[in-house]
Amino acid sequence: MAETFFDNVEAIEAWNTVLFDKFVRFREALTTGLGRHGTATMDRHPPPRGGRVLDIGCGFGDTTQELARRVGSEGEAVGVDAAARFIDAGRAEAAAAGVSNARFLVADVQADDLGGPYDQAFSRMGTMFFASPVMALRNVRQAMRPGGLLAMAVWRAKPENPFLYDIEQKVLELVPRVDKGDQVTCGPGPFSMASPDVVSAQLVAAGWQRIGFERFDADIKVAADLDEAIEFAMALGPAGELIRLAGDEGERKKPAVIAALRELLAPLVRADGVYGGSSSWIVTARAPAQS
Repeated sequence: MAETFFDNVEAIEAWNTVLFDKFVRFREALTTGLGRHGTATMDRHPPPRGGRVLDIGCGFGDTTQELARRVGSEGEAVGVDAAARFIDAGRAEAAAAGVSNARFLVADVQADDLGGPYDQAFSRMGTMFFASPVMALRNVRQAMRPGGLLAMAVWRAKPENPFLYDIEQKVLELVPRVDKGDQVTCGPGPFSMASPDVVSAQLVAAGWQRIGFERFDADIKVAADLDEAIEFAMALGPAGELIRLAGDEGERKKPAVIAALRELLAPLVRADGVYGGSSSWIVTARAPAQS
């Protein structure tokens, strides 16, 4: 695979500013919903007791704390994220919870020293935003022990995730897609690793072996009620990005968008919240047995 270097400067700025603020606002929905995919990845490929695990794109660090619990007091979980505000939150929350075997680093996985060696690398939706994914995956592989496991959850194709895709299509009927101009975005986007052909080629180029893909489907809770689901849809995901990048036009169309989303999402309301269909790949790969 031909390799071209692109830096993560823009994505890091986005995650440290507009996206961090939105993730704080909708944290419960994000961690509860995404949590099903992360938990499935850990359950199917548990970290070794007493081992050292790298948590890639750890965000608030809830996955890092869970990995620390699973490896036990003799092990260690190290959460890394390029956005310092997420790492600050992760450190504070782990300390408050008394999780002494969780450690956090501000690091660009694509370029920075990740420490190690690690027995396993884990990621819950944290690897899809690298500007140069082969470089990032190679850097992770170089931090592994010989034979170490990579287990990461990434979104499958957008149409397989109707909780995002159907909303985006509805918004596109009302808000035109525009060039982003000088506005910051999250990088390649959440569906950049949806193709097994593309991702397996990236992993091979980065030096990984024994690559596998397991499909995981789940209805995930995206909001406590219909009003929150509409707010979530308009703030995050592809639809939220459309509205934000459209600027004044996006703002002008908001009343029509709200009405359309209310009609679209009403059938998804259950007694305890609003649920949408989602689908991920649990991708696994091994570092070479001999470094």
